[in-house]
Amino acid sequence: MRIAALGDAHLGRSYLPFTTPDGVNQRERDFEVSFEAAVELALAQDPDLIVWLGDVFDHPRPTYRSFRLAQRMLVKMREHGVPAVVISGNHDTPRLPGTGSPYSALADTFSGTAHFAHRLQYERFELPGLAVHAVPQMLTVEATLDALEEAARSRSADRTNLLLTHPRVTQVEPRYADINEIEVDAGMLQSDLVLLGHYHFHTRVGRGIWYAGSTDTFTFADDPDKAKGIVVLDTDTGECTHVPLTGQRPLVTLETVHALGLSPAEVQDVVFERAASVPQGAVARLYLDGVDPEAYRLLDLQAVRGAAGAALHLKLEPTFAGVLAQADLPELESMPARWDAYLDSPGTDLTGYDRDRIRRLGHDYLAAAVEGADGR
Repeated sequence: MRIAALGDAHLGRSYLPFTTPDGVNQRERDFEVSFEAAVELALAQDPDLIVWLGDVFDHPRPTYRSFRLAQRMLVKMREHGVPAVVISGNHDTPRLPGTGSPYSALADTFSGTAHFAHRLQYERFELPGLAVHAVPQMLTVEATLDALEEAARSRSADRTNLLLTHPRVTQVEPRYADINEIEVDAGMLQSDLVLLGHYHFHTRVGRGIWYAGSTDTFTFADDPDKAKGIVVLDTDTGECTHVPLTGQRPLVTLETVHALGLSPAEVQDVVFERAASVPQGAVARLYLDGVDPEAYRLLDLQAVRGAAGAALHLKLEPTFAGVLAQADLPELESMPARWDAYLDSPGTDLTGYDRDRIRRLGHDYLAAAVEGADGR
């Protein structure tokens, strides 16, 4: 059997203060375009099955826009006669049981052509020659381990067994902390073949175990130099091939400005030169190493933005000369996890409030605040 797999699409993720002509956040639209292209690319592989490996949505309560896009792609797959299996991930699983899942409505609509694992429990789906063991995002590590053990016990003796799940595997070095991560050892992934969501670039974990990777690059921690795309798994040979997407918005790191000993005018000249080299439409960052605080303060940031006119966004990353220690500010990727930990702590009383809405608003405000500071 030939299986095409898509990893994390995070539909609805919006950041950077730029919009399309019709008023949609530009980066949100980028993720949508990449997801549509990934589905088209998957269909072009003439697969017998397509799987979505979780975090199709960035929130457990996606916008109508995100939901409609996922629905349209499922319709497209149905029109091509390709069945699907979909699992939920750490971002698009409700934090509290009983609050509902966006996948429930999709499961009702596409019950004849798509199988959904989203109800906080192990699901087994049988296809010709293939047993799919789906372990969606759980609320605890213990529940995940129990579900993985159930999947191992339920392996078929006369079909190829394929495990789909969405953890952070300890054998793969994490790039950042994320919300509601479930961490497991690869030894718990007992199946003939395993496809994983959650890690944002294609990685071979071990024999027969692969992360598919995301369909777009979210941050520089995602390693923008590694192509995003889909994977195609041949269950007869056990070969898994990464098929890259093209034409995505680049994230680039410009050549560092070594500013130690440069005058303010010289720093500004070099920064202008680097800014002018940003590729068209790119999200870029520029490190200023050993810059004098006064020289940095005198930078004409409006003129820098003008010099980087080809860029969607340019972020300056200074380290200052004469400063013994930089402030240890939290990374953007870790801040939502801290917010979640606060909301979930026993001392936080949210009686009478919509906890999921407060959680989502907090994530949105944190992202907006940090991205706004990035554009200072």
